[in-house]
Amino acid sequence: MRTEFATLIVAIDGDGIGVITLNRPDALNAMNTQMMTDLRDCFMQFYVDDAAARCLILTGAGERGFCTGADLKERRGMTDAAWRQQHAVVEQAIKAMMDCPIPIIAAVNGAAYAGGLELALACDFIYAAEHAKFALTEVTLGIMPGAGGTQNLPRAVGQRRAKEIILTGKPFTAAEALGWGLANNVVSGGDLMTAVRAVAAKIAANAPISVKQAKKAIDKATELDRQTGYAFELEAYNRTVPTADRQEGITAFNEKRKPRYTGK
Repeated sequence: MRTEFATLIVAIDGDGIGVITLNRPDALNAMNTQMMTDLRDCFMQFYVDDAAARCLILTGAGERGFCTGADLKERRGMTDAAWRQQHAVVEQAIKAMMDCPIPIIAAVNGAAYAGGLELALACDFIYAAEHAKFALTEVTLGIMPGAGGTQNLPRAVGQRRAKEIILTGKPFTAAEALGWGLANNVVSGGDLMTAVRAVAAKIAANAPISVKQAKKAIDKATELDRQTGYAFELEAYNRTVPTADRQEGITAFNEKRKPRYTGK
């Protein structure tokens, strides 16, 4: 598992909690081509090796910015061809995140604008600092969301709210994000990582195969009709039945002790 990247800090602890930190704080963690490439390569690893971690946290370095989207200084004067090629890399990164079998929590520690908000939306859920700000500003710059924003935002806040957010490009607060269902929790900036690590620890302590199968089934809930979705759920469920972790869970319950899950 590669952990050394030019624009990311990647650390996986002994409990299987991986923290991926966007590390361009002087640029409010804006995504340049290198960061897009690093994000793609980092998350693709977890698809290949889904035992490398049990839960992932994505956050930004510093206190002011989670990620403010693509680095517009780098994009200035970029040809159409170069722009499309660069965007293809971020498309691959977003797909790698959405295909990641390991749960990803976004710890939004500051501004999450444009592609930065789209990164957060590609995670499974969001915890935010009280001072965090959010926006999809693309239409104010002559483009539109292109990293899953028009697909993931309506699933989080509903179609009508998503239209307002995207078509105005207007920033909104962490409190509004919580009220609209975009964020799961809002805490003080100093407590953000503690809170996120606590929920990540709960996920990491559960049976890894069960967590991955449940995540797959939940992801299908908004894509399939209910009967087809239930059929998918049962297929996912049946893959947990022959596991050693399923037997360990029942044994631990009856022995009144914490289960020791191995992912097998």
